[in-house]
Amino acid sequence: MHSYETVTEALNDLSKRGFTNSFNIKAKGIECGELNLTLLPDDFEIAEVYRFEGNSNPDDEEVVYAIESKDGAKGVIVDAFGAYADDISSELISKLRYSKK
Repeated sequence: MHSYETVTEALNDLSKRGFTNSFNIKAKGIECGELNLTLLPDDFEIAEVYRFEGNSNPDDEEVVYAIESKDGAKGVIVDAFGAYADDISSELISKLRYSKK
């Protein structure tokens, strides 16, 4: 697993390693507008997870997930700590929480 100082550094390196698409968390899964693709929790794996904690401001806390779909699509999710707790499925919450350990 790699180590990064900033979110930007992580995103740049992940992109170089093929994680080039941007995914967003939706109610029942994740979505990539670039690929017109929606994935349910069973359709993807979280390959890597990186946490970034703000030195002085809790609003600066973020998680970067490197995502790989079963059909080979690769990309990232950038999410603030706890932001996924809104109206999403319990399966997706479990997958994201498990991956953060």
